[in-house]
Amino acid sequence: MATVNPPTPARQRVDLLTWWDRLKSNYWVRSLFKMIAIVWVVSTLTFFIIRALPGNPVDIFTQTCVDQGYSEEECRTRAESLFRIDFDRPLGEQYIEFMGNLLRGDMGDSYVLAVGKPVMEIVIQRLPWTLFSVGTSLLISFVLGMFLGMVAAYKRNSWIDLLLTNVGAFLHAIPAVLIAILLVLLLGVIWKVVPFTVMRGSHSSGVQAGFTLEFLVDVFKHYAVPGFVYVLATVGSWIILMRSSTVSTLGDDYVAVARARGLPDFRIITAYVGRNASLPLVTALSISLGYTVGGSTLIESVFTYQGIGMLLSQAITKRDYTVMQGILMATTIMVILSIALADLLYGWLDPRIRITGEEK
Repeated sequence: MATVNPPTPARQRVDLLTWWDRLKSNYWVRSLFKMIAIVWVVSTLTFFIIRALPGNPVDIFTQTCVDQGYSEEECRTRAESLFRIDFDRPLGEQYIEFMGNLLRGDMGDSYVLAVGKPVMEIVIQRLPWTLFSVGTSLLISFVLGMFLGMVAAYKRNSWIDLLLTNVGAFLHAIPAVLIAILLVLLLGVIWKVVPFTVMRGSHSSGVQAGFTLEFLVDVFKHYAVPGFVYVLATVGSWIILMRSSTVSTLGDDYVAVARARGLPDFRIITAYVGRNASLPLVTALSISLGYTVGGSTLIESVFTYQGIGMLLSQAITKRDYTVMQGILMATTIMVILSIALADLLYGWLDPRIRITGEEK
């Protein structure tokens, strides 16, 4: 009867090295390590940059208290008893404590905006409103921009192409916050068609939250103008990108072959040109979602929309360190997930580059 020899230490080392090489070559494993590294770098930079800002929660609270007529000593005592944290400790000790809490999934409690309330809970309450407003608007602008970009490409060198291209470049060049201010001025002050004093927030306080028609209509009313700003601010770039990509795709050989085979134009546009021309836009769309969430601060502040952008603005004003850190971490994770989603969508649209998990 044959005997099985136990693996030698040298064979075990070879097997371990082979397993390690396979693990390193796996796309998703490498991506996971990159994500962890990015989160660590961003959290570290965020920690030190926030604390480099002039003033801290104690100083801001003390100054506000003094402005109300109290003595500086009394205000300082009240601030220290309220926050119960020593901001004068060495940054190294604060950083080690911060990273230790972060590894346990604890982002700490709010210092100022909601004293004692967990930051994770505050962010989760506000984040869905920003995702709803930004996500809906970005999807509308993406579809509209793709359509108008294809029209401009098919009608290139015509007055339609000239009009759409110039409008797209004009909208792309205007900052979103300027569009927001102009809309407030026109719709609220000059024409007085939108009562912005009543439309403050993400929904009316007197409307019961829930999946009811009244609540949904109220939510869309509050979303309409900020959403319109997001659409105007982003549709221009999609028009320009889609026109350029479509013009490039129309010159490919497979399009000429499809026309020679007598395929109808609608079939060529949808199955050949549109799908391939949209490939460069997929990555831009996914990444834009993450960055737009972080860039919603000014727009939400203009319309007093109760999203994560306005929360970040309030946290910066009050120097609420933990809330600032939590929002920036959430934004970073959104960007990372958006990039991962872009990889998946890119592989679905173009099977030639579909990710298999292993490098060949």
